[in-house]
Amino acid sequence: MPDASSRASGLPVIAAFCAALVLAGCGGTRWDQVPREEHIVRSGETLYTIAWRYGKDHRDLARWNRLGDGSLIYPGQVIRLTPPPGGSGKSAATRPARPDSKAPQRPAPKAPQDPSPPWIWPTRGPVVAGFGARPGSGTGVLIGGKLGQAVVSAADGRVVYSGSGLIGYGKLIIVKHNETYLSAYGHNASLLVREGESVRRGQRIATMGEGPGQEPRLHFEIRQNGVPVDPRPHLPAP
Repeated sequence: MPDASSRASGLPVIAAFCAALVLAGCGGTRWDQVPREEHIVRSGETLYTIAWRYGKDHRDLARWNRLGDGSLIYPGQVIRLTPPPGGSGKSAATRPARPDSKAPQRPAPKAPQDPSPPWIWPTRGPVVAGFGARPGSGTGVLIGGKLGQAVVSAADGRVVYSGSGLIGYGKLIIVKHNETYLSAYGHNASLLVREGESVRRGQRIATMGEGPGQEPRLHFEIRQNGVPVDPRPHLPAP
């Protein structure tokens, strides 16, 4: 029978395990929302999906990791999720200056400010969960409907992700509209476009699947320079 000291030493581990179970069961905290400094690339991931997972701008990840356009990442690669020491969150990654360097510091480049494209609703149905609400990730809106109904691109753009590798979104499509705006369409039953395809506003890109509670739902997001914004002010009146 274990003595009191051995039982005591095991309490922190048991407590941590129980806390993890509570968080996993309550649905209020997802593992991909836990702050991290690094991410190990897994098969099928792109810089866009990694940035989406952690609420980052893909351009920042490319700068911080000196990845160029970010297209050449590979499984097992370690991606920095924070600026390098001495770097700015929005500056290009450069080699550290020598201690005796007198070179002036370059200001961080401004985030792109491309205009918001003309948006349309991505599907027909009521908003059943607003921006920042639950259930769902809280980073977009949930739109109700019927299984299999059409999901369309909310604006012209290019598909930068089409797959199911991002936890919490099911089958997901991410469309890049310009250097400032991205949109995402989650919980689909089927995906009708592939990465690299250009899409037009109103073009059918997916069919609605089941979201939270196994109800027909579309998760729709708009991100501005990597930051989720409430889609409704961008959309026409329903």
